[in-house]
Amino acid sequence: MLPLNDLTDIRENYRYHAAEMSTSPCYHAWANGVADDPEVLRVLSDLPILKQQANLVFAAARRHGLEPGPYEDLRALLLGPAWPAVRDTILARRTQTNEVARLTALTPALGMLGDGPLALVELGASAGLCLYPDRYDYVWGGAGRLGGSGGPTLRVPSVGPLPVPARHPRITARVGVDLNPLDVTDQEDMSWLLTLIWPGHDERRDRLAAAIEVTRAQPPHLIAGDMLDRLDDALDVAAASGGVPVVHHSAAVAYLDERDRVELEKRLRTLVAAGRCHWISLEGPRVIPSLAATAATSPSADHHFCLAVDGQAVAWLQGHGAALGWGRL
Repeated sequence: MLPLNDLTDIRENYRYHAAEMSTSPCYHAWANGVADDPEVLRVLSDLPILKQQANLVFAAARRHGLEPGPYEDLRALLLGPAWPAVRDTILARRTQTNEVARLTALTPALGMLGDGPLALVELGASAGLCLYPDRYDYVWGGAGRLGGSGGPTLRVPSVGPLPVPARHPRITARVGVDLNPLDVTDQEDMSWLLTLIWPGHDERRDRLAAAIEVTRAQPPHLIAGDMLDRLDDALDVAAASGGVPVVHHSAAVAYLDERDRVELEKRLRTLVAAGRCHWISLEGPRVIPSLAATAATSPSADHHFCLAVDGQAVAWLQGHGAALGWGRL
């Protein structure tokens, strides 16, 4: 899911998501259809605000048998007798996409932290698929490559002075915090993750399926709870492994309210200053504005995340990992 905007105006929210979903013709049409449909908007307006997200609503509809197709099919489902069951799924589930293509940005950032062993802590980890940067090979088109992991290859076009790592990071712990952790060994949980992939994004779906298999070989340590409440617990687990703790998050802090975003930033800056951990952030520029403000340039296109290491912006990444610009894009 890409960074959330002001969700209080549901019509404008769906217009926003229609633009974000331009790479999926089906979802683009569905989001535009909802935005122009007062009757469907009234139904969706009864949901809690954070449950009105287009990706969550559309994925829940697909879980109940809706195939990608014309907007009229979605409308019939949302206004028909199946709506109560779809609504229950919306209320029970979350948008928890694990986009492992973001490792193409995380891995060079980890390389900036030295050659010592690292203990990863991911906030908003979902199933923890992004805790395995050492299990992939990488091709940074235009910059270089890193091989030898024996795992799948992640590829991204890149520009700028990307610091291609000489070796994979050494990982001593893989710890994730999530309000609702997903279990890679649970078929229902993984089916939901796959359903969250937008129609037409076949490459992303294949990448996710491969990432699930990578993670199942050695499942991570996942902690259920709020990232602010459980951050210290996760850091204790990481530190006990003997590696240097590295807290990272991608497209997760966007789901916090403004007060909690500020509190999380304050705590992470304090932890970094005290030498308790490193901090890698990959979020939309409006999510933690102080990080994007340190960037030398702004991205040349919309819908990019700011990659920051210990409070300093270093790169921009397209939200689903389609393009990486070190220092610029």
